[in-house]
Amino acid sequence: MQLILYGGDEFLTGDDIADALLAYGRALGDEERAEIVEIPVREHDGTVVTAKFLIGPASQIVAKTVTDTGPELEDAELVRRLQALTRGVESPSGPPLEAPEGPEYEVD
Repeated sequence: MQLILYGGDEFLTGDDIADALLAYGRALGDEERAEIVEIPVREHDGTVVTAKFLIGPASQIVAKTVTDTGPELEDAELVRRLQALTRGVESPSGPPLEAPEGPEYEVD
């Protein structure tokens, strides 16, 4: 499990979730963009709730590994989605470029 330090508060979440959140935040920061991301976190009483994070170029997020915190929080679908969003920011794919038209561009 990892403890995310953000905005003066602490949020306990799974390793894969924290890693995906940090990677997406780094990618957004590199592109001078920001997004709101929701992830599951465990409260002190053991309940699992959703926390919203505004991540981007000004985000100051730290994650540290903690032990003895109960079962690992997992959300494979969320991790895949964050990884896909990260790849989309790092390697955006746009529509294919079209060749200019006109006789000066014809290939013999």
